[in-house]
Amino acid sequence: MSDTQVVDLEQIDLSITGMTCSSCVGRVEKSLNEVPGAKASVNLATDSAHILIPRGANPKDLIAAVAKAGYSAKLRGDGYESFSHSRAMGFRLIAAIFLTIPVITLSMWHQLHMQVDKFILTQLDSLNIAAPLYSPTGWLVIALSAPVVLLIGWPIHRAAIKNITHPSMDNLISLGSLTALIWSIYANSTGNGDIYSEVGASVVTFIVLGRYLESRAKRKAGSSLAHLLSLTPKQVIIIRGGQEITAPIANLVIGDHCLVKAGQAIPTDGIVVQGSSAIDNSLLTGESLPIDVQAGASVIAGAINLNSPIVIEARRVGSDTELARITKMVLTAQGEKAPIQRLADRISNVFVPIVIALAIATFATWYGLGNSLTESITASVALLIIACPCALGLATPVALLVASGKGATNGIILRKTSSLEIATKIDTAIFDKTGTLTTGVMKVQNITIADLGAAGPKISTSDLLIAVHSLEHESSHPIAVAISKSLREQGIARKKFTDYVESAGMGIAARMQFGDAQMPVLIGTPASIRRATVSLHPELEEAISSALSKGNSVALVAVDGVAMALFEVGDSLRVDARETIAALKERSIESWLISGDSQEAAKQIAEQVGIPLSNVIAQATPDQKIAKVKELRSSGRRVLMIGDGINDAAALSEADLSMALGTGTDTAISSADITLMRPTLATAIAALNLSAKTLRTIRVNLGWAFIYNVIGIPIAAFGLLNPMYAAGAMAMSSLLVVLNSLRINRGATLTA
Repeated sequence: MSDTQVVDLEQIDLSITGMTCSSCVGRVEKSLNEVPGAKASVNLATDSAHILIPRGANPKDLIAAVAKAGYSAKLRGDGYESFSHSRAMGFRLIAAIFLTIPVITLSMWHQLHMQVDKFILTQLDSLNIAAPLYSPTGWLVIALSAPVVLLIGWPIHRAAIKNITHPSMDNLISLGSLTALIWSIYANSTGNGDIYSEVGASVVTFIVLGRYLESRAKRKAGSSLAHLLSLTPKQVIIIRGGQEITAPIANLVIGDHCLVKAGQAIPTDGIVVQGSSAIDNSLLTGESLPIDVQAGASVIAGAINLNSPIVIEARRVGSDTELARITKMVLTAQGEKAPIQRLADRISNVFVPIVIALAIATFATWYGLGNSLTESITASVALLIIACPCALGLATPVALLVASGKGATNGIILRKTSSLEIATKIDTAIFDKTGTLTTGVMKVQNITIADLGAAGPKISTSDLLIAVHSLEHESSHPIAVAISKSLREQGIARKKFTDYVESAGMGIAARMQFGDAQMPVLIGTPASIRRATVSLHPELEEAISSALSKGNSVALVAVDGVAMALFEVGDSLRVDARETIAALKERSIESWLISGDSQEAAKQIAEQVGIPLSNVIAQATPDQKIAKVKELRSSGRRVLMIGDGINDAAALSEADLSMALGTGTDTAISSADITLMRPTLATAIAALNLSAKTLRTIRVNLGWAFIYNVIGIPIAAFGLLNPMYAAGAMAMSSLLVVLNSLRINRGATLTA
């Protein structure tokens, strides 16, 4: 018996308050991971934590762990709070600007009058008249600066105190601004040096301004997902006991009937039980054309009812709906970290202590070389501020936030954001056939009616098709459904029949009136029809051979013991399958087709889409699919697997990158890194485009963050940077990273 115990895990999401840089992220993450059984990933861009923990664990333990780290947390609800914008931050910014502008103005005026002050003091000294060792203007500047530094900057100082043992960006800002204020009070009291209280005020103001603009930009970055979260209506009209009751969506249960009026969003996944209308699924699946629905049709939550009122029976509600599943996958992806982000986090975790050490060394060096206390403090404060690793902490998560939202609005649902990084390295793509390269829906490909002349029953073609439609309409077999649908779309009518019998694996039999005579009608496989008839017309034999060579199915129709017609039914190639394979080839990505279908069917599809026959494996079992993925990976290939069925799930999990079509099974979708909601294969190319664009953006962000610090720290250390300008540069660097990430959103769609 195995000693390995399978632990049932559940996902808990928290909203975190108080994080300002990647050092904060590391502290919160470490504290959460100390909770027994917890595996946490914290995201600065969304101010959230995604935790996997044994089922039944108390979420309060996680909230307490965050509090222990010096931050606050609450259970994440529908996700709106991740994209909210703080009014309090806006009020703080207005107050800071109101006080800081006169501070800077007075400081500049004060500096201009320094020579005049010195002249007056010199004259008083020569006359042996005692003079005050303070400047009235200096005290006014300090009085206006103090509320900005101490009150408006209090959240920064509070965070710094909490993080005293694990320094973060807030420690640098707090230390720099308080040092400037305290030194100014000392200098103005003793007359020993210049005052720099305006530096402390401007530092805090620039930080508040930067965080305010950053918050607005982050909200815009999350706007795509916020829109996704808002698709489900908050109210629903439930029909109970013949009464229409408007109630909160939470009151809807499986089996309830609900009324959806024209223009309203559908509140639940369900089945139409009354009425007919056109449904717009574009926000969820990217389908550009509305879909006509009537009684018996399936609908999904979030779709828009365009024309007429319909009544829906709820089949999946709440967190079980398709929309909830999509949202959950996107939010989970945002909580996950790509390898490139983990590297930035590791650097940031040691960066702040190094900066503090450099600031101390800068002060000691300047003072040791005989410079004034004022000059020494100014250089060290500038270094503390310019080196804040805000941009480094935001470089990756904001880009991933924008990418996941952009993908969601284009039918690309990321389950793992790390897949964006892997996607750029793919050199081999493996496709399943049925439901992937093909639509997975049986359709009539060809109808052959034999020219029997005088040898067959005297039945017109229209009467024959009416008979076929009438019988096939009664069967739920996929081939029968396909034939019935085709004939219905052609406007073929139906009529009554008697003695209906359906035999599994054989076909359908019934008696039907043709003119004055009642004749038996048989619809079935070639084998069953051959047993019931004398011989098949050569035209039908040829049609059978042609259909089987394509891997299609055949339904023969015999009337009164004579085979008269053949329906060839098969899967249809996706309209963009060939273009998708060609697009992959242009990227130097080699395509394979591995299918459980017959050799003939697999080769037929491969030839149509442009996959070399040497790269085709037919009649493959799930184990064989996994083995091929492993073989290719072991040879150094980076493998992308695209599938849709249960038999693809294991291979999807084994591949370097996996994509599942949203029309596929839940098993395949839950195994894949990316779900393609649009009913086209071109979405896979769009996903690769999104990956490349996001990775380029992240690299630019990280490059800027590193260059900014590499250039800024030496300039500050050599005393060439005013702390006030350092604060502005630091705030703008973070904003630049966020704005650059928003460039991923450019363009309405992601083209293949």
